[in-house]
Parts: sequence; structure tokens; C-alpha cells
Amino acid sequence: MKTIVLFGAGKSASVLIKYLIKESEINNWKFIIADANKQLIEAKTGGSKFAEAVQLDITNDIAREKVIQRAHVVISIMPPALHFLIAKDCVEWRKHLLTASYLDDKMKSLRDEINHRKLLFLCEMGLDPGIDHMSAMKIIDDIKSKGGTITSFKSHCGGLIAPESDNNPWHYKISWNPRNVVLAGNAGAVYLEHGEEKTISYEHLFDEANTVKVDELEPLAYYPNRDSLSYIPVYKLHDAKTFVRTTLRYSSFFAGWNAIVDAGLTNDKHTINAAGLTFKKWSESILPHVNDSNKNLLEFLGLFEDTAVPSTATSSADILQHLLETKLAMQPTDKDMIVMLHEFVYELNGEHKQLQSSLVVKGEDNVHTAMAKTVGLPLGIAAKIILNGTLTLTGLHIPIVKEIYEPVLE
Repeated sequence: MKTIVLFGAGKSASVLIKYLIKESEINNWKFIIADANKQLIEAKTGGSKFAEAVQLDITNDIAREKVIQRAHVVISIMPPALHFLIAKDCVEWRKHLLTASYLDDKMKSLRDEINHRKLLFLCEMGLDPGIDHMSAMKIIDDIKSKGGTITSFKSHCGGLIAPESDNNPWHYKISWNPRNVVLAGNAGAVYLEHGEEKTISYEHLFDEANTVKVDELEPLAYYPNRDSLSYIPVYKLHDAKTFVRTTLRYSSFFAGWNAIVDAGLTNDKHTINAAGLTFKKWSESILPHVNDSNKNLLEFLGLFEDTAVPSTATSSADILQHLLETKLAMQPTDKDMIVMLHEFVYELNGEHKQLQSSLVVKGEDNVHTAMAKTVGLPLGIAAKIILNGTLTLTGLHIPIVKEIYEPVLE
């Protein structure tokens, strides 16, 4: 019996688990979900006889290897820092591996062994990165096949709250890993604009809320996302004078978050002593940055409350994460929303052309979210087409080649 092993049953796993249970029933596959919280797994599997819940400490080498040995395909939606533990075992036991996280240097160090053992390690197979790569490359390959030259590419993507569930001044609620929300953008950004390389430090990333319009939605603001330049050779867009990948938010988010970043409240490096510390005392560094445009946002988040911070907090980021999880939590009937927009400028047959492609997906509730759907389904579909023989590619990849993006997008 062919077996899929999934590590992680958190926020992004609900739709993936539902999809793979259905596929396992259809194809008579075994589906194993491993997580530190067995009850969480069982709540999402609904008692399916095709799904097996395994309580597991991911850092326990013996227990982890024992589960991986049972797999044909392994999927990891664990925090990125833990992927490498799983990846080494997958190489050792000759198992294919899928993740939604960015392809990093640690994973690249396994490339030769992956190739030698004829395995497929597919990274960046979620939403952003993931669906953004696949949908962009489909258009890029199409334009190039007609003889076109792309001179500008802008790719925008964000996890937002749907308008019908938008009832706070941040116009934002947590639909994915809250720690990632706290640390988003902390590496700054580098991108290409009108032929010039632009570098923005973390401290200035949220200074300006430039906007785009998508369908019938209110204008959305964006900030450059990480290192866009590294994707120019990946997308083979060497003629582009503008190339930028961004993250979408509503404009109001920038007003509040810029002050939080300037005050150093996202810091996860410096150790703090939570004993006797209140939110009001902790957030004192933000006072010089409070103004009419952000005061109500900061108050809503609870920064000035004279109550104790969590006793378990060891960094400022821990405290901020607690506030995000409590003040910006999705309620059971809330719907989140994924928005993606690609903007192309290209030359074809001597003519200057523009093209936009957008995607808007809404969730069902606070469990079956649009984020879970768009992160999980690409991973699930990839696992399916590996097991049914549609995808036979081997090596270390991200989803930018037709062999991957065509069957997944279909």
C-alpha cells in the first residue's frame, strides 16, 4: 500500500488533510499524520480508517526515522528550521519530500545526494512561494513561446481577512503562523526597479503604502518581499528592467506596523525578563512613534494595557505574538481571503503590451481557511501525481517547470 506521511497538523494543514484522506480512500493509500498534538490530528481526520495519527516529537531521531521509513512520499509543513531534520532522513531512506517553505542553503547542500538517489525534493510548493511561481511561469512561458520579451514583472500576494469578516482597525486577522507574521520582512528587501537595484532595510519597509487594485476589492498596499533579485535567473527574465515580489496588506496595517517595527517590538534576539512586566511598560519605546493615524490600532492591539505580559515570554517578539493571537484572532465563522496579482509589461511584434492576472480565494471558516487551501492543496496534488506516476521528475526543484506546474494548476 502506497503511503503518504505528513509532518505537522497546524493552521495550514486542515484542507491538505481533508484532500489527502479523500485521495487515500479513492486510491487505497495509507495516510499518516505526525504531530506533537495527537488530539489536533484526530480532530482533523474525522475517524477515517485511511488516516493514522502519530504523536511525535520531531526532534526524536529514532521516532522520526521510524515514521519516514513507512512513507513513499513525505510532506513537511513544520517550521522551516525543522525541515532539514526530515530532509536528511528522506535522503537516507530514499523518500520523496515536499515542502511549502523557501529553498534554503541547507536543502541545497543535499542536491548531489538527491540526484544520485533519483529522488524528488520539491520546495516552495505552497501559496507564496508556490502558486505564485506556477501561475507566473505559465504566463511567462506562454509570452516567450509567442516571441515576446518581458520588460517588467510585479507579483503581489497576501493573506488577508475577507471584507465580510473585517471588523477591526487593522483590517487584518491571523490566518497562518503568527510567529511568521511577527517576523515578516525582518530581512529587508532587494528588488529591481527601472533598471536600478533597490534595497530597503526592515526599518523602512513599511514607510510607504503603495497600492494596487484587484477586482472589486478596496485598494491594497504592498511591501517588497525578501530578495526578488534571486528569482530573476530562476524565472529567466534577464531582460526585465523591473522585477519585484511583494506582500499585500491593507494600508492601515502599514500605519500601525511601521511604528511597532521602529520601536523594536518585533525583536526576537534580545532576552527579556517578563517578571512584573506589563504591556504598558514593555511598549514604552513606541510612545515617540504614536500619532493620530496609528493610535487606535496600537490601543486595539493592547500595547498600553496595564496588565502583565505572559510569564513564559522570553523576547519582545513573544509578547507581540501573544497580542496578535489574542486581539487579531479569527472567530469561528470568520472568513479569510487570499489575493494574488501578477502584473506584466512586455514587447511583442514591436508592440508594447500589458497583462494582469489575479486570484482571489475566500475561506469557509477559521479552520478551512483560504490560506490552508492555497498552501495545502498544491502539496496534496503534488503528492498525488507522484504516487500515480504523472510526475516522474527527480532532483531538487521549485515548481517553475512545466512538468510540475501544468498538472498541478489543472
